[in-house]
Amino acid sequence: MTEQPFDSVAPFIQEYIYTQGWTEFRQVQVEACRVIFDTDAHLLLAAGTASGKTEAAFLPVLTRLHQNPSTTIGVLYIGAIKALINDQFERLNDLLKQADIPVCAWHGDVSQRRKQQLLKNPKGVLQITPESLESLLINKTSELSQLFGDLQFVIIDEIHAFMGSERGCQILCQLSRLSRFIKTPPRRIGLSATLGDYSLAENWLSSGTNRAVITPKIQGGQRKVQLALEHFYRSHEPDDEALNSSYYNYIFDNSKSRKCLIFANNRTETESIIAKLRQIAKTQGLPDIYHVHHGSISAPLREAAEEAMREASTPAVTAATVTLELGIDIGQLERVIQLDAPFSVSSFLQRLGRTGRRGSPADMRFVCTEVEPSGEESLPERIPWQLLQCIAISQLYIEERWIEPIEPIQYPFSLLYHQTMSILVGMGELSPAALAQEVLSLPSFAAITHADFRQLLRYLIDIDHIQQTENGGLIIGLTGERIVRNFHFYAVFPDNVEYVVRDESGEIGSIAMPPQLGNRFALAGRSWEVLDIDTKTKVVFVKQVDGSASISWQGGSCSIHTKILERMQKVLIEDTQYSYLQTKAKERLKAARQLAKVEGLTQENILCLDEKICCIFPWMGTVAYRTLERLLNFVVRESLDIRSIKGKSPYYLIIKLGHERVEELRQEIFNLYNKGVTEDNLVAAEEAPKLQKYDEFIPNNLLRKAFSLDYLDVAELRQLLNKW
Repeated sequence: MTEQPFDSVAPFIQEYIYTQGWTEFRQVQVEACRVIFDTDAHLLLAAGTASGKTEAAFLPVLTRLHQNPSTTIGVLYIGAIKALINDQFERLNDLLKQADIPVCAWHGDVSQRRKQQLLKNPKGVLQITPESLESLLINKTSELSQLFGDLQFVIIDEIHAFMGSERGCQILCQLSRLSRFIKTPPRRIGLSATLGDYSLAENWLSSGTNRAVITPKIQGGQRKVQLALEHFYRSHEPDDEALNSSYYNYIFDNSKSRKCLIFANNRTETESIIAKLRQIAKTQGLPDIYHVHHGSISAPLREAAEEAMREASTPAVTAATVTLELGIDIGQLERVIQLDAPFSVSSFLQRLGRTGRRGSPADMRFVCTEVEPSGEESLPERIPWQLLQCIAISQLYIEERWIEPIEPIQYPFSLLYHQTMSILVGMGELSPAALAQEVLSLPSFAAITHADFRQLLRYLIDIDHIQQTENGGLIIGLTGERIVRNFHFYAVFPDNVEYVVRDESGEIGSIAMPPQLGNRFALAGRSWEVLDIDTKTKVVFVKQVDGSASISWQGGSCSIHTKILERMQKVLIEDTQYSYLQTKAKERLKAARQLAKVEGLTQENILCLDEKICCIFPWMGTVAYRTLERLLNFVVRESLDIRSIKGKSPYYLIIKLGHERVEELRQEIFNLYNKGVTEDNLVAAEEAPKLQKYDEFIPNNLLRKAFSLDYLDVAELRQLLNKW
């Protein structure tokens, strides 16, 4: 079978292969057929972008569904975002034209008519987001057997986007809850192009099941990659003068007349860069080919951007955040431009993988920036952190093919609240013991004790999210009812309740807070003037205007791995020349290396900036940096008379001392080994770190426990300090 997978797939798939002009199966497709047809195991397909993973999963799965038709939904496909589901929906429809296997997409933008059709006749393939699946579990509990009783396969796309997050834990809970309504446990298939530790992914994929996971070894082949990295200083000049900026003109010249994606690390930067490129194009009499794609842009405008990128005959430039990092098919891209450094090697590879399809080289340009120096900057402010991070991430890929391992969350208390309420509203009244059995048996809560859960239930009763009936059962309380009956409840990530922005042609997107009447702001790469604001419905009515404007969103935080910081230190110390550095980047790196030598940064991690001010360069990732910062605050602050601690995570910490005791500071940090410090010592008794959506409904001591064990790591800090 494995030698001739073509003969083993269903006739309608063979016909599709003929019409598509395939000459052979790719290795990932051969291996997927082998595992699905010859074993009973789960399957993890870890192969590069554009390697054919999606077809590799669906060809044998749909063949099995054709050979053994399901009496209910046969395949559940879980996608991270609606755009990815829409993209796969079109591809599957083409594949299934000749088969009696329907495909239904189910998310917030799908019509109720289409959803009702599936509920009346559940069969074929259901493509869904975790949030819509949560809605089914809550609102269609009595119909779950009819919908999923004969489910055969679960396909989870882009599993790296779920692992290590509460949303990923939510999926594992959902699959476990669904399993109670399914006759035979379905097989799971996970897809990803960027996994660092396959064993962690295999453990995640098989959570709550007794099946093994097979991860075929896929030969990656030698991809041709063209990298370039340039550096610019950005001044504080007003927006209208930015047209003369070499930074913006460099990006314009490198994207002009091309199919180009520009990735930024936040929505504000996507808006800014497209507005500037649009201005430059206008001054040169060139067409407007510019688009913005992020979570606050309306669905029609996002879809227009995707369609423009797919159009083969015309150039298009789109600035995006992570919304276009995942595997949406946007055609044959010529180039990706990355503004400043991505946060991870995984993200870098996802973005790099958007280009280089159909045999052409992957082409990615990094553009790093710093604010123009005034001459008054301190030593750490004179280090080009973004430049170092770009080089470190590139070198980790080039030298080692290393990708960050994704560690599981041990104490997802926010999700514990969410699933407790979801199960109660779906199942109705339950005894405390029955509720504990339903919730704590879910794989995501393996580390949570019965005592912790009892405390949570008592607290939820106290705040009226849960009520206890006369016979001792538990039901949703009046306060809890208002939360679970809101459609925002289905998501475990925080709500961004924003004002919808409309002009006379329709919805443009959304913003956090509208400016006053008559003022201007930027959205979708254009400038808008506020005409009216309906505060009740949260709608802002605008008209488009010429000129520039700005906007900002509150950004989230991302964790950077220690290995990236260690490689950044090596970049600063070694003399290696990197072939992809452009002229200004070479000059900036040379100057940074010279500065590091002169200031002693190549030999020391702690340097004096003044008599009573010193700077720590930890060269450690976000978690260890956070742990070190708390060590200074909670363990040695008083003994060393530390007056202030500030810095830029995870790059440096600036310590102001009451006396000149820098050597004592160094010694105290090294004495961590002998102090017997644990994570619990680094969280104040009155603290209650609220980091997840439902943390406000969790007892404070449980929040402290989760923070100390999931967000701090004394063992890693000790190990890293030992290298100093």
